[in-house]
Amino acid sequence: MKLNRSTRRSIACALLIVALAAAAPPAARAQLDFDRAPINYASAVTDDRVARLQKRLDAGEVRLEYEEGRGYLRSVLRELGVPVSSQMLVFSKTSFQLRRISPRAPRALYFSDDVYVGWVQNGDVMEVTAVDPEQGAVFYTLQQEDVEQPKFVRDRGNCLSCHASARTQGVPGHVVRSVYPAADGQPHFGSGTFNTDQSSPLKERWGGWYVTGTHGEQRHMGNAISHDRDRPELLDMERGANLTELTGRIRTKAYLTPHSDIVALMVLEHQTTMHNLITRANYETRIVRHDARIMNRVLERPEDFVSEAGQRRIRTACEKLLEYLLFVDEAELTDPIEGTSGFAAEFESLGPRDAKGRSLRELDLSRRMMKYPCSYLIYSEAFNKLPEVVKTHLYDRLWEVLQGEDTSEEFAHLSPGDRRAISEILRDTKPDLAAHWQRRSAQR
Repeated sequence: MKLNRSTRRSIACALLIVALAAAAPPAARAQLDFDRAPINYASAVTDDRVARLQKRLDAGEVRLEYEEGRGYLRSVLRELGVPVSSQMLVFSKTSFQLRRISPRAPRALYFSDDVYVGWVQNGDVMEVTAVDPEQGAVFYTLQQEDVEQPKFVRDRGNCLSCHASARTQGVPGHVVRSVYPAADGQPHFGSGTFNTDQSSPLKERWGGWYVTGTHGEQRHMGNAISHDRDRPELLDMERGANLTELTGRIRTKAYLTPHSDIVALMVLEHQTTMHNLITRANYETRIVRHDARIMNRVLERPEDFVSEAGQRRIRTACEKLLEYLLFVDEAELTDPIEGTSGFAAEFESLGPRDAKGRSLRELDLSRRMMKYPCSYLIYSEAFNKLPEVVKTHLYDRLWEVLQGEDTSEEFAHLSPGDRRAISEILRDTKPDLAAHWQRRSAQR
């Protein structure tokens, strides 16, 4: 149907109001509307690691084994490729199974590059989150009952009350929190909490968590109880420092390992926010381009036209992702960090490696987390399936930063040696990026 000019103008004005609201400052639009097109978070079919496992279970290709006392935990970790060495123990009551969590019975968390598993002693369900390359974090539960055909059930909104907010970049995602825990594990919420990522100083990390590993003179909030309700910040950080075992604090035999590894905690904090930023860039771009196509049809503009405001939204999301990818504002370490579970060695062994044997998974742990400060999640399925406009922007900006063309203060932490090494590793291990850089060089 051909619309007259007056009708087109009215529709365009209505769409412009929507577009202006979407282009508002980040504080005014902390959470994206991801239940509408083109995201359709609640109704879209997912293709994450848990969804794939469920298909294999339904087809009878694999079977989960039930173990008394631990349910399906060991079997689920094996089938999802999640290392036992990643175990971390959190005793604050910050999960929906909070009645079963306490300093004597902490919740166990395990993770890989794209899966997170939560297990509680005598819990009704196991909590599992997988990162879908299109939808971001997808939440599942698995009943801890010995049945013929166990089934992962997708959450349809309950988890999002905590896992889709400004703390998760406004998208379905993950959050690591540090709290002031009372003797029963209940946080003193009135005293505030810390949202933890790679930029957090150690002194604000791991309140409500057990931590095994050494960290020298640096101090953290882990392994400690806040006994004074009026002054919860009076934690005994000395007593909780440099613990290498948890004997006497918990019954470690209830868990798959006796560790709550400090290195695993640091890696978790990096990658949860990294995943959230990948999802944010994905969502922003898809929403902007979807809304632009609607307006373009009304205004009879080229289908792929995107306004400057829309382009700015995409660039902003890309730049935030780029800076986190390159560890901008990472908290400096002043003493070496060493874990207890073997997680560090297992994590580093996964590669990939360049012609010189170097990998973005190599850890430093003396002055910063990674030896080569560029996130290993650049190889993840979620990153690889970002919209092409996002990857093009990121690859161009990586070129500018790593070749020294961008000398801005944000990237001053990257030495010439860092930039050269990261560039060489990426050329050898990420073919699509190497091809993009080669085309860019040929055009100069």
